[in-house]
Amino acid sequence: MLGRLYTVTWLCVGTAYSLAPDKVSPHIIKTRSIDLNNAHGLAMENRLGGAVVPTGYDLGLEPYVEDGVYEGRVIINVTWTSEADEIILHCAHDVEITDTEVKVFFQGSSEPQKVLIKQVDTDAKRSTVRLQLEKLVPVMSDGIVDMSFKGKMEMRTSEGLFKSTYTTEQDLERIVVATQFRPTNARRMFPCFDEPQFKVPFDVSVVRPRNMVALSNMAIDRIENITDEPNAVRVHFKRSPPMSTFTLGLVLADLVQLGNSTHYSHRTDLGESHGFEIRVWGRPEYLEALEGVPDKIVQILNEIAKFDWPPLPLDKLDIVALPNYQGVKPADNWGLIVFKESDLSGNGYIQLTQELLHQWLGALVTPFWWSDAHVNKALVGYLAIEIAFKINNGCEMEGKWPMTVLYSLYYEYSKRYPHSRITGMKQETVSTKIELLFRMFNYTLGEKTFKGGLKMFVSQRAFKTFDGNLVWRSLNMAVSKTRKIDVETIAQSWIKKDRLPLITVKRSHEAKTAIVSQKVYLRERPHDVPDAGRMSWWIPLVVVSGDNLDFSSTTPLAWMKDQTLELNNMPSKEHFIIVNPEEIAPYPVNYEEDNWNLIAQFLQTDERTKIPELTRAKVLHDAWNLAFAGELSFATALNMTLFLKAEKNHLVWDPVFTMIDHIDRHIWDIRDKFNAYIRTLLSPLYEELTKDVNENEESWRKNMRSLFKTFLCQAGYKPCIKEAQEQYGKWMKAKNPDEGNPVSDRYFCPVFEWGTQEEWEFGLQRVINFPHSRKQSERTYLLKTLAGCLKDKSKIVRLLNITLLEGNGNFTEMDLFLINNMFSDSPQAYTTLFHFIEDNWDLVKEKYYNRTNLWSHLISTATSYFTTKAGLDLVTRLYVAHQGEFGPAEHIIEKSIRNIKEESRWTSQNLPIMEDWLDSYLDRNGIKVESTI
Repeated sequence: MLGRLYTVTWLCVGTAYSLAPDKVSPHIIKTRSIDLNNAHGLAMENRLGGAVVPTGYDLGLEPYVEDGVYEGRVIINVTWTSEADEIILHCAHDVEITDTEVKVFFQGSSEPQKVLIKQVDTDAKRSTVRLQLEKLVPVMSDGIVDMSFKGKMEMRTSEGLFKSTYTTEQDLERIVVATQFRPTNARRMFPCFDEPQFKVPFDVSVVRPRNMVALSNMAIDRIENITDEPNAVRVHFKRSPPMSTFTLGLVLADLVQLGNSTHYSHRTDLGESHGFEIRVWGRPEYLEALEGVPDKIVQILNEIAKFDWPPLPLDKLDIVALPNYQGVKPADNWGLIVFKESDLSGNGYIQLTQELLHQWLGALVTPFWWSDAHVNKALVGYLAIEIAFKINNGCEMEGKWPMTVLYSLYYEYSKRYPHSRITGMKQETVSTKIELLFRMFNYTLGEKTFKGGLKMFVSQRAFKTFDGNLVWRSLNMAVSKTRKIDVETIAQSWIKKDRLPLITVKRSHEAKTAIVSQKVYLRERPHDVPDAGRMSWWIPLVVVSGDNLDFSSTTPLAWMKDQTLELNNMPSKEHFIIVNPEEIAPYPVNYEEDNWNLIAQFLQTDERTKIPELTRAKVLHDAWNLAFAGELSFATALNMTLFLKAEKNHLVWDPVFTMIDHIDRHIWDIRDKFNAYIRTLLSPLYEELTKDVNENEESWRKNMRSLFKTFLCQAGYKPCIKEAQEQYGKWMKAKNPDEGNPVSDRYFCPVFEWGTQEEWEFGLQRVINFPHSRKQSERTYLLKTLAGCLKDKSKIVRLLNITLLEGNGNFTEMDLFLINNMFSDSPQAYTTLFHFIEDNWDLVKEKYYNRTNLWSHLISTATSYFTTKAGLDLVTRLYVAHQGEFGPAEHIIEKSIRNIKEESRWTSQNLPIMEDWLDSYLDRNGIKVESTI
């Protein structure tokens, strides 16, 4: 109850709960270091009971910045929502509560009465403290919990209340004290109700040295001198709006404001004007790097203003470039956002936009519990991308969104076991999927409706919390009554499944109809996912036809909820259709062969740019991956690549390199033919990209040239190999080659893959003789390329003899693991390793059998990656010959045999088709098949 939020004037030095006199030091004198225990584990699912809830905080803090310790007092206004004789709140075990008092306003009393605390129980695992009272407190009673506490600042991480130091250009040490309370770190500084649903006002005061700046969520209300403390003052900040504990923030540092404050204001649709001051802070010598930040913030806020959300109830917004901040993400406190210096001074907009959006979506409107946070994260992520694209066309992502996340999502959800059963990975992919769902609804509902739904959501939940479904319900309310769709139902049909659908379209040209069917998209074999036949999604079917290439209309022809649906009014047979253009929803699409051929033929004409680049990339990516999944002939998929010889857009090329990577291991027997085709495909544009190179060219062009060069080198492109050998030769001619490498590392792989035995042997000797005085990471990279860029059997055998049999002391066990990891990507390498182990079984087993991890790793690399019937025969032969001798690796080779059976079936079905297509293409175009050209 804010009317009873008592303000307390108190002095830490000399109080009953302050540090002992021999431990007290002035705020600016360094005395000792503190060993801080970072043990604050909390099970997120454990919630506080709701019998007693906070209604306001008065928090006073006195940090001893040199000592890395602090003390403080918090007065929490509370209300009993049900009759109870206990109060449970959060407090980490390493925060010491030195004094506690509970007072209650009983009915009929104008003054609070003290209630005796019978017992105090702490739970270190849950980070809670339980105050057992002497009597029951009636429901709807108000009260005060007054607690004094002390603790140690975190020194090793930027979490909780942390301290770090940095050195200025004048070689002076400076101290930084700040907070990062997300997600549940407020309890590590002071006793509180540390759950996001408890949104209440805060009165905050802090003692700071006079030579430091103090920043918090709100502007400064007043500054007081402290008796007997000439070098410190107490800073009182204005009362905050209702907010969660994780949005509380504090910074004490030697910072300087960049120029004057920037006043930002905007007018709402009701004509009301609201504004606040924007202040950017950094260390004095770093301010020049922050020069453009205020303008970027205003640009972003202008875009956010177009959503017409309620204005922020703040009078200032501080943006801080904090020296030596080690947080993985910025500390997005309400009104006080803390960045790493390099993050804030960078050229991009996305991260800054995300943090500014969190001022509304996270602080003003807050997820009720952490299980709802993934929806908030996804919405912020999507809106930040959209805003960044409007400001600079997404140049920091080279325009590749949503491809950057979508292709990874397709790959992950098409596995037999998505996320590899890793919970953290699952949460990330779910959030990414929801981000793409917001994009889907923006397209299919229309931008005006989508923004209207978000405005309704933010307006209704301002200063409150929400569960994840409220966002979908708000969007649903914004949808016209004439639309018979339920946004929440649609969204949940996607969210609740760790899968994505595959849509197959079969046209009837005579009837001008198309039968659309849906099933689970599975790329990884075997396709034996439980309940796959019963899964279905609500799918928007947006269709573009070849006779009317209008990609501006994104309203679905239909929403598909059942396994099949018929679409009418399809074009005549000479015109193709494209379903799900621009990746409006996250699903691939398959067609009958005629439609694929029509698309392929159109893409080979000069009119192909009438299809936007993202859609060109989609049909290419879909075709290739559907062929890989066994849903489409590889002849059709390869036909879809023919237009690339004339394609110049980097977005269209982006999936090509992943496609080559994925197929490489499966085409070893026809690699020379495939490489000849890749060289034909890539070399024309690469040669164009190498012209007119300049330092100021776009990043996408630089990256595209680098990718082309890498894959051409892998495919045996002679100009690339020649350049690499010339540069590598400089190292070979060096007087003392072990003192350092005078050429770029990027030349290693082409030389080791295509160069001479002498060149490779030179690299091997550099690994063996590598000086301890040099960076060992350089040796690691050299060894990785030495082992990973091998196609020559004699070199592989040489490396195996030295490392496995001879036991050369220059190679550690970790080196052996590294070599094996690199062998797994090369059919020649793992095949040679297999024969090496088979031929030297007794010796290898004697040396490594009892080194369980390494033995298992060797057997896994030697047997797991074959994809042909011949490979299956090899592994089966080894298993039969030594059955029972594999020990801890027995289950590994048994699993290998099962997997190779599946892979060999795929190879026998697809490799002949690919070879026939390549033979026909190469012959038709007069291209010779050589290892290099």
